[in-house]
Amino acid sequence: MDKNIESILILATKSKRIVSEQLIQNLWSNYGEILRVTTDKKSVIVKKIKFPNKLHHPKGWNSDTSHKRKVKSYQVEMIWYKNYNDNLPFAYSPRYISSGDDNDTKYLILEDLAQKCFIVKSIIDWNEVKRCLKWLAVFHAKYLGHKTDGLWNIGTYWHLETRADELEALIDTGLKNIAKKIDKKLNESKFQTIVHGDAKLANFLFNNDDASAVDFQYVGGGIGVKDLSYFLGSIYSSDELFENQEKCLNYYFEELSQALSIHHPAVDAKLVESDWRELYPFTAADFYRFLKGWSPDHHKLNSYSENIIKQVINAFN
Repeated sequence: MDKNIESILILATKSKRIVSEQLIQNLWSNYGEILRVTTDKKSVIVKKIKFPNKLHHPKGWNSDTSHKRKVKSYQVEMIWYKNYNDNLPFAYSPRYISSGDDNDTKYLILEDLAQKCFIVKSIIDWNEVKRCLKWLAVFHAKYLGHKTDGLWNIGTYWHLETRADELEALIDTGLKNIAKKIDKKLNESKFQTIVHGDAKLANFLFNNDDASAVDFQYVGGGIGVKDLSYFLGSIYSSDELFENQEKCLNYYFEELSQALSIHHPAVDAKLVESDWRELYPFTAADFYRFLKGWSPDHHKLNSYSENIIKQVINAFN
């Protein structure tokens, strides 16, 4: 590890020395790495961002637009952890320790969730699904109507304004023609909150009692069901989505109602639910619009997604 970052880490954790470093994963498109660093006092997570000299996107999207979007995403994530990230019961996320720049490397030092027995899972059962739905509901309730200064004005990594190249590549003319209408409809909801923006299963961790979330690069404004529809698409196949959608929606809105009664008791939870339920298929179609332009052979483009897209196109006719 860079000596300057090492010194900052030791000082921030009130430690004397680094005991070990472990690579957890490389960042998307070779933009850096995530490390678990153990000192004589504790273990922390270090996210090191170093922009590559040569761009290499796994899907071939090596544009300056793509690069600038990723640069901003790391700036947003640091602002999120430093200035916004509250310690929420039932919606935990790593505590901020330090961040900054060291020559050509940006760094973010966070609490290591493994110290609270959180682990990553590739397959989850219904009880664990419910923990994620509760996490999302509490998070969305807490930040309902919250400012987004320094974050993405509109969160999610597939937001239309940031994906002009993918829209141009989209050959589904029906979906392409209503893309801006979908975006406008979602943004005009009067119940805007802060969304995680990349709430897939890989960004949730679990212990015996709770779920936690990581990776806040695309956190920003939006309606809560954007996260919900994206999360369900990350854990269920097409047939499973048809089978489980309503059960998951019902549980999410039960938890949202309870959380709103705590964080925003003056807000009518039934009005929020009515608005977001109506907009749920539009959030799914919004993501699939991005996916069909970005990777038209993606496995998430299935009978469920085609059914959603038809619903939404018909709604505008």
